[in-house]
Amino acid sequence: MFQNRAEALALALPAAIFAALVFIVPVLLLLSEGFKVAEQWTLSAFVDFFSQPLNRTVFLRTLKLGAMVTLVAAVIGYATAYAIVSLPAGAKGRMIGLVVLPLMISPVARTYAWIVILGRTGIVNQALMAIGLTDEPIRILFTETAVFIGLLQLFLPLMVISLISALENLPRDAVPAARVLGANWFQVFWKVILPLTREGLVVGGTLVFTGSMTAYITPAILGGSKVLMLETLLYQQVTVANNFVSASVIAFILIIMSVAANILLKRIATARNRT
Repeated sequence: MFQNRAEALALALPAAIFAALVFIVPVLLLLSEGFKVAEQWTLSAFVDFFSQPLNRTVFLRTLKLGAMVTLVAAVIGYATAYAIVSLPAGAKGRMIGLVVLPLMISPVARTYAWIVILGRTGIVNQALMAIGLTDEPIRILFTETAVFIGLLQLFLPLMVISLISALENLPRDAVPAARVLGANWFQVFWKVILPLTREGLVVGGTLVFTGSMTAYITPAILGGSKVLMLETLLYQQVTVANNFVSASVIAFILIIMSVAANILLKRIATARNRT
């Protein structure tokens, strides 16, 4: 047993070294720039970053939009995934294909499509004026609403796919048994479906939140310079201000927030399962 394990470790060692050199070391070097100022290790770069009102606003906006997109994606994702899982095998395969299809289209193309839809002469404004809710086009583009819609459409399939996988492993008699015992649909979801599919929610929530936090194309196109997020601010710090220290601070914040979101979702799921 020990010999087989040693052989397996020996075979995996070259791949581990390659991954460390190609992925881990460059990231560590990048992140170290935020802690090293004037050849000294210090947290002054982080203090300076959060001392600026603009940076605090961008940080809170990014956190808010990431949380909102994740929450709404979870609500829509559960309903969609449950409906798809309940379909016959043939129809289920076709619907899963439709869910996966947007992932095969470039995010740039998908984001530019929202400019046509949300623009002053787009479908949304034309519909609002047609039903009499407004007399003139309203500004939707370059707002947090536009960024939210774009991010939700971009990452919703990841949540749906994760929940479909979790719901397919749900015991078939769990929901009917709960209904027979007198539970309403809210109780069925809260007491049965949610605890048994928490792993799918954790995976989907992590993917959606991390993607929303780190996406650049969608906030840059739909938000522009009026709705800055951390990833667009990072791009500006590198290409315009040539401030790699601030860019390193932003990169570190994004990584920490992504890891923290995963840990928080796991804690919530574990606590919910215990209750």
